[in-house]
Amino acid sequence: MAVVISSNGNSKSFDAKMTVYVFICVIIAAVGGLIFGYDIGISGGVTAMDDFLKEFFPSVYERKKHAHENNYCKYDNQFLQLFTSSLYLAALVASFFASATCSKLGRRPTMQLASIFFLIGVGLAAGAVNIYMLIIGRILLGFGVGFGNQAVPLFLSEIAPARLRGGLNIVFQLMVTIGILIANIVNYFTSSIHPYGWRIALGGAGIPALILLFGSLLICETPTSLIERNKTKEGKETLKKIRGVEDVDEEYESIVHACDIARQVKDPYTKLMKPASRPPFVIGMLLQFFQQFTGINAIMFYAPVLFQTVGFGNDAALLSAVVTGTINVLSTFVGIFLVDKTGRRFLLLQSSVHMLICQLVIGIILAKDLDVTGTLARPQALVVVIFVCVYVMGFAWSWGPLGWLIPSETFPLETRTEGFALAVSCNMFFTFVIAQAFLSMLCAMKSGIFFFFSGWIVVMGLFALFFVPETKGVSIDDMRDSVWKLHWYWKRFMLEEDENDVEKRTD
Repeated sequence: MAVVISSNGNSKSFDAKMTVYVFICVIIAAVGGLIFGYDIGISGGVTAMDDFLKEFFPSVYERKKHAHENNYCKYDNQFLQLFTSSLYLAALVASFFASATCSKLGRRPTMQLASIFFLIGVGLAAGAVNIYMLIIGRILLGFGVGFGNQAVPLFLSEIAPARLRGGLNIVFQLMVTIGILIANIVNYFTSSIHPYGWRIALGGAGIPALILLFGSLLICETPTSLIERNKTKEGKETLKKIRGVEDVDEEYESIVHACDIARQVKDPYTKLMKPASRPPFVIGMLLQFFQQFTGINAIMFYAPVLFQTVGFGNDAALLSAVVTGTINVLSTFVGIFLVDKTGRRFLLLQSSVHMLICQLVIGIILAKDLDVTGTLARPQALVVVIFVCVYVMGFAWSWGPLGWLIPSETFPLETRTEGFALAVSCNMFFTFVIAQAFLSMLCAMKSGIFFFFSGWIVVMGLFALFFVPETKGVSIDDMRDSVWKLHWYWKRFMLEEDENDVEKRTD
C-alpha cells in the first residue's frame, strides 16, 4: 500500500530540503518514463520505414508504392497496428503484477524488474527475423512499461518534498516527452541507413534501460515502502537522508500512523468499491480514458505516417515529427511551472478549449483540401503541422501529466497502490485501443477522425468543469474533508459512507 505524506493545505508542515541526492533519485527513476516515451515515439517512425515494411509487412509496402493508392488507407493493416499496440496490452496485464511487487518488494526492485523486461524485449525486437519474434519482443517491452509506470510515479510522489509534489511528479511525464523526442530524432537519422536502420531504432531503447538498471542501484527505497514492510529503523534513516534534516520525528510518526491504518484494510479492491473511494476511482479511470481520446497518441504514434498522408516526403515527415517532439518537451516544462501555481483544474479547462480549436482546424483543412489521392498544397500542409504543434503544446502541459498526477494524489491511503494500478491498466487499455484502431479509423473516417476526437474533447472539458475538483495545496490526508465533502456532486458519496458507518455502530 503506497502512502504519501504532504505538508500542503491544512496539514502539519514538515522540515524538508530539496537535496542533491533527491534530485539524482528523481532523474534516475524518471528514466522509466523516458523508455516509455521512446517506445511511443519509435513505433510510428519504424512503421514508416520501407526496409521494415519489406521485412515484415510486404503487402503494406506494395500498397505504399502505388502513387494513386488511397492516402488514408495505405497503412491500414491489423498486424502493423498490433506491432504498436501489443506493448500496451501487455502493460495492462503487467500493471496488476507490478502493484503486488511494489507492495511486497518495494518501488526500487519493481523498477529493476522493469529494466530487465525492457532489455530482453529490446533484444528480441531489434533482432527479430519474423513477425512472431517481433511481437513477443514488444510484449516483453510492454511488461517493462507496466512495471515502470506503476513504480516510478509512486516513487516520485513518496520521495519528493511535499511542497514540490506536483512539479516533481510531472518529471515523469517530462521524461516521457524527452523519450518521444529522442525516438523521433533516431527515426530521422536511421531511416537512411539501409537495410537495418529500423534495428538500430528499436535497439536504442536498450540504452535508457541499462541506465535504469544500474542507476537504480544508486538510489534508495522510499521511507514509506520501508516502513510499510516493517523496516522502521531503515525507513527513519532514509527519511533523514532524503529530507536533509535530522529532526524527522513528526513526519516519521505520520508515515507510521498512515501505514498502520492502511494495514487494517484486508481487501483494498473491495474498499475501492465503497462510496468514499468512488470519487477518486471514477475520476482516475475517466482521466485515463479522456487522456487517450484527446487523440494525442494517435498523433504521437503515427506522426511520420500522418505527415506523409498530408503530402510530406519520408524525410520531411520524420523531421516534422522531431519538431512536434521538441515542442512536447518544452511545453511539459510549462506544466511543471504552472501546476502548483494555477492549479490542476485550470490547466485541464484551458487545454480543452485549446485542443478543440486545433483538432477542428486540422479536420476542416483535410476535409476541404486532401482527397483520397494526391497531396495537400504546401501552405495547407504547413498549417496542419503548425496546428499539430499547437495542439501538442496544450496536451503537454495539461491532460498528459495530470492524467498521472491526479490519480497519484487523490486515492485514499489504504487503496492508493491498487487504485493507481487500476489507473495505469486503464491507461494502457485505452492506449492499446487507440494504437490498434487508429490506422483503420483513419482509413474509414478519413478527415472525420479529427472531428471524432473533437467531440471527445468537448465531453472531457465538460467533465473537468463539473466533476474534477481542485486539489492544489490540499494534503492527501485532508482530501476527504477539504475536497470531496465540499464538492456539489461527490459529497453525497461521503455522506453515504458516513451513514453506513453510523448504522454499523448502532447495530
